[in-house]
Amino acid sequence: MFTGIIQAVANIAALRDQDGLRTFTMEFPEGFCEDLAIGASVSHDGVCLTVTENLSPTSATFDVMLQSLNITTLGQYQVGDAVNVERAAKDGAEIGGHPLSGHVDFTAPLLEIVKTDTNHKIRFGIPQAFRPYVFAKGYIAVNGASLTVAEVNRKEGWFEVWLIPETLRMTVFGDKKVGDLVNIEIERSTQVVVDTVRETVEASLGRLKPVLEALLAEKGLSLDDFVDVPQLPR
Repeated sequence: MFTGIIQAVANIAALRDQDGLRTFTMEFPEGFCEDLAIGASVSHDGVCLTVTENLSPTSATFDVMLQSLNITTLGQYQVGDAVNVERAAKDGAEIGGHPLSGHVDFTAPLLEIVKTDTNHKIRFGIPQAFRPYVFAKGYIAVNGASLTVAEVNRKEGWFEVWLIPETLRMTVFGDKKVGDLVNIEIERSTQVVVDTVRETVEASLGRLKPVLEALLAEKGLSLDDFVDVPQLPR
């Protein structure tokens, strides 16, 4: 498990491709690898990877399967690219963000950036299938960072986050451009609540559900518009 609080930015020092497998050699800031054992988990832009070899006090290797390369941004990275990194949380660790599994749900395009002297607003796209799980003031993980959704528009398919200068300093977000892809992990508790509510509504309405959906569609609405997920404690 991870907390969503990015601990450092690491750089890809080398890549080696084999059949269906890519090995990343990562260079970390001094101190990050202390007591980092083979088999330990490290989040790379939100993707949980396992240490396969310790090369030095500041570098280690990680193997990534073809499936992970295909469904995350890791398949696009090149030597020299920077990524957000976080080591797995220890028992009793403070959850400064929200619990993350390190299993990415989808990649999202960066649609818009608005900068001010003190804030940095970024808008990301959301695939249709995941729009019901994103709520304003709810949690979401972007490249492994636990962030609060500022605004969301499910019909148009986007959500926005606001980043303070400290977040920009500690992460890769300050270097992102419109069109770049990021890894997204939906907040699991919200997903469970939404799915439970939807299944309950479907079971309760039975054969009336298609009729109600048709009536709502005429007004430009859907049943998901009436799902109000309460903010869950961290």
